[in-house]
Amino acid sequence: MDIFKDGLNFNIGGLLNDVLPVALKIVLLILAFIIFVPIGKKIIERTIQRAGNNEKLSPGRVKTLEKLLINLFSYVMIFVFIIMLFAIFSIPIGPLLAGAGIIGLAIGFGAQGLVSDIVTGFFILLERQIEVDDYVTAGGFDGICEEVGLRTTKIRSFDGTLNFVPNRQIAGVANHSRGNMRALVDIGISYDDNIDEAIVVLEQICTEFQTDDRFKDGPNVLGVQSLGSSDVVLRVVGQTENGEQFGCERDMRKRIKEAFDINNIEIPFPHQVFVQKEMK
Repeated sequence: MDIFKDGLNFNIGGLLNDVLPVALKIVLLILAFIIFVPIGKKIIERTIQRAGNNEKLSPGRVKTLEKLLINLFSYVMIFVFIIMLFAIFSIPIGPLLAGAGIIGLAIGFGAQGLVSDIVTGFFILLERQIEVDDYVTAGGFDGICEEVGLRTTKIRSFDGTLNFVPNRQIAGVANHSRGNMRALVDIGISYDDNIDEAIVVLEQICTEFQTDDRFKDGPNVLGVQSLGSSDVVLRVVGQTENGEQFGCERDMRKRIKEAFDINNIEIPFPHQVFVQKEMK
């Protein structure tokens, strides 16, 4: 009985001696990664920002490269963590890497979509088709780009939806954030109103907005754009900074409505003509 107890104590003691160093190594490995990974990300951010300032890169380009490198850094650190974990358990890495290479090669033949995503993403980044904070239409989605990766591109729609678009689905890109944008306002007036008088009022409003820093050219009154069933459509157009066209259009519409009310220029309802016909 004493021999059994001594043997049991010996086995438990040996087991603890074997387990404790492994558990300690795992804890130290996890702590090292918890400390090192955020530091590595901060170093990448500062390095990219410094390089962007030296090379005079656009803020969108800096954000794009920063997020891409941070993602790559995260993938590499996960791989390193797994390799070091195998080393702690004394698992031979060579055969695993060889097996992973063979399996990866087999998967590669069937994962053509993934390869296409990576190749397309590489050329999107290389040719700077899309950058972070750009307003784009790509892959059937319209919104602000939040991230460009080697596999997917994230586009935030204006309703708040975050769309993950596989790069292979981006057959064409409409980037609305390159160069000056057009602010266009079409305003309809009644057929009973004087067109020349309405144009004079619009020109006065355009003169007011020409001092607005958001406008790079204009705005100017182009004249009669079309003749509708119930109104004469006048067009105002100007060139604005990227992303400012929507705000400029809203402000101009508000100012035009106020000026037309003061000058008794009527903006007819779309169905006014049909209502009058029914009354007759």
